[in-house]
Amino acid sequence: MEDVRSIISYRMDEYGSVKVKLAEVLNSRGITRNRLKTLTGIKYEVIDRYYQNHIERVDLDFIAKVCYVLNCKVEDLLEYSDPDG
Repeated sequence: MEDVRSIISYRMDEYGSVKVKLAEVLNSRGITRNRLKTLTGIKYEVIDRYYQNHIERVDLDFIAKVCYVLNCKVEDLLEYSDPDG
């Protein structure tokens, strides 16, 4: 059988987290949130939540638009952090 784990009784800090790296990507390319708003048509408030990493659920349409406009991959924007390090 595959090496799988159940998370039924786990807390978030026990199974890790996903970090949104939009700020790092934009800063490394010299692109502002306002410029990304213009390029994608996404509201500034939405972009700012991702920029500040203040989201609980990821909108795949948002990720697809940003990846297209910035010519990047999903893994450039999202990073899984294992609870063990």
